[in-house]
Amino acid sequence: MTGPHEGRSVLRAGAPLEEARAAAILVHGRGGAATDMLGLAAELGVGDLAFLAPRATGGTWYPYSFLAPLSANEPGLSSALAVLDEVVGGLAASGIAPERVALVGFSQGACLALEFVARRGRPYGGVAGLSGGLIGPPGTPRDYPGSLEGTPVFLGCSDVDPHIPLARVEETAAVLGRLGARVTTRIYPGMGHTVNDDELAHLRALLADLVAAPADAPPPTPP
Repeated sequence: MTGPHEGRSVLRAGAPLEEARAAAILVHGRGGAATDMLGLAAELGVGDLAFLAPRATGGTWYPYSFLAPLSANEPGLSSALAVLDEVVGGLAASGIAPERVALVGFSQGACLALEFVARRGRPYGGVAGLSGGLIGPPGTPRDYPGSLEGTPVFLGCSDVDPHIPLARVEETAAVLGRLGARVTTRIYPGMGHTVNDDELAHLRALLADLVAAPADAPPPTPP
């Protein structure tokens, strides 16, 4: 891996990898920290789950708005996607396949996690995008290859979020649905750029279902 995020550490919490039934990759937002995301993990109370939180250089995965031209956010964006590739690959090497891995992000981290799963075009154990959407300016082609094959996806956002247009959340839900994901969207009237209790409840249920599923279970049936 090369780029601005090369060599950045990944914080861990929860069950040791050799004992975990599944794993969750927690992706922080702009100006946030991996420790913040591990604090979120502590609130979820889901056992038998390994939590991994990568750290962005300077606390930012890419420099400009997620609505900016894709080229403007390079090389940060490609380097950030490579970080997630590396974490997912490391989990697979430890015996936790992508189908047993959930990707959870807030704000810029949500945008990154959602773009990652769309571009990689394969099933995962689950995805939660809290106040985020697919990356790129309006009109960006969304002809992603592959299929998410029934991956459960939760999208939560305010209808007046100052950073995330509602139209982009709706577009993201439609695109991921076309890729075969089972998408649940919750829009919260008047909420700020934050995470609320209802979102935590949805996230807790998503992760609990992942841990409870048989390790050799086939991917969920696409809708």
